[in-house]
Amino acid sequence: HQPMFYLLSLLSVNDLGVSFSTLPTVLATFCFHLRKISFDSCMAQMFFIHFFSVTESGILLVMSFDRYVAISNPLLYATVLTDARVARMGMSVIIRSFCTVFPLPFLLKRLPFCKDNVLSHAYCLHPDLIHLPCGDITINNIFGLVIVISTFGVDSALILLSYVLILHSVLAIASWEERFKTFNTCVSHMCAVLIFYVPMVGVSMAARYRRYIPQYVHTLMSLIYLFVPPMLNPIVYSIRT
Repeated sequence: HQPMFYLLSLLSVNDLGVSFSTLPTVLATFCFHLRKISFDSCMAQMFFIHFFSVTESGILLVMSFDRYVAISNPLLYATVLTDARVARMGMSVIIRSFCTVFPLPFLLKRLPFCKDNVLSHAYCLHPDLIHLPCGDITINNIFGLVIVISTFGVDSALILLSYVLILHSVLAIASWEERFKTFNTCVSHMCAVLIFYVPMVGVSMAARYRRYIPQYVHTLMSLIYLFVPPMLNPIVYSIRT
């Protein structure tokens, strides 16, 4: 169980990062009615929000690999998931997040902002910011799409694949009771995956059909996306462990 607890620690630190990145502006907006943020502060907040979001997706992917090894190859678990290997996977997730998100602020800063710089959310998100510049945002749109596909898209596909393989291993067990006990060890992770990806899909759909959706729905979905996972993850894993 030790590798999973390392990953849970990393997930907890990441959730704290998400909260600290967003809470200042959210509290300033709703509690003190301070509705302005400097351009550089907005760029920094956007970077950290997307950095922690991509990191969480990567952590959930590593956790799915942990569950796959634990169920499909339990005798090799201690050999495959050593402390050094878990540390390398965690570091790889962080480096990937930094490298993919780092260009976003610079791609935005090269554009002229001449419209009313009013955001749809209480914090700065890239899909929201790219609608503000007056220049050509083709590169920004393409790069944003590449980030989504190469991180969230690939991660979710690999997580789904891992659970297909886990299900195949579980169905090979003869006893229904043992099947239930084995698959029950994945419930916490499945809940964490749903808690993270379902609000993300909601935010993406709201951004795509923003013309047909009321503004308060945008705000509500964005708050759910960033604040519900950090609140529910500790509850889910504390109950299950």
